[in-house]
Amino acid sequence: MAPSNPSEPRFRRRPEARPAEIVAAALEVFAEKGFEAARMEAVARRAGVSKGAIYLYFPTKAELFRAVVRDAVSPNLEMVRTLAASAPDLRTALSAAYPALAARIAADRRISGVAKLVIAESRNHPELAAIWHENVVEPGLQLISGLIARAQAAGEVRPGDPRLYAMGLMGPMVLSLIWRETFEPVGGAPVDPPALAAQHLAVVLKGMQP
Repeated sequence: MAPSNPSEPRFRRRPEARPAEIVAAALEVFAEKGFEAARMEAVARRAGVSKGAIYLYFPTKAELFRAVVRDAVSPNLEMVRTLAASAPDLRTALSAAYPALAARIAADRRISGVAKLVIAESRNHPELAAIWHENVVEPGLQLISGLIARAQAAGEVRPGDPRLYAMGLMGPMVLSLIWRETFEPVGGAPVDPPALAAQHLAVVLKGMQP
């Protein structure tokens, strides 16, 4: 079989990889440029496809953003779900999942870039907030509040609204995303998400004890 031409566009050589390559490129462009300034042409160039190829899979920029959140950000929640499912109690579940999530955030700055995008541009593009809420915020709250409610039923956690407990747990991770994208670039001291997660979790677990 004749070797492929190195100059041939990637989307012709590997058509089955088009959506994944487009989403990966879009994640980088959205994180760097924001939603409004991101251009489909820039995503196409970075993915090595034509602009028309993008529209075959993603008719609008909002649908492309939805795919970015679903394929590049939401899997972090699945990682938390998997770690928590094998834990015998809430302390073990959170001690495994919470630092692991913080490590993911620390390792991939594109996540904080996309989170900043949602906060900064959702007033003009409310569909971005809706997509983030549907795929990240609400599933995360349901997962954590469900773990807490079960722990309360087992007598491991003091009475209280499980959803508010969950918001308290997620708060520092959200703050670390905002801090890295907003204050570090203007001289703010860097935040270490894993260290923040470890310290906050120790305090919260002690505070939730019966």
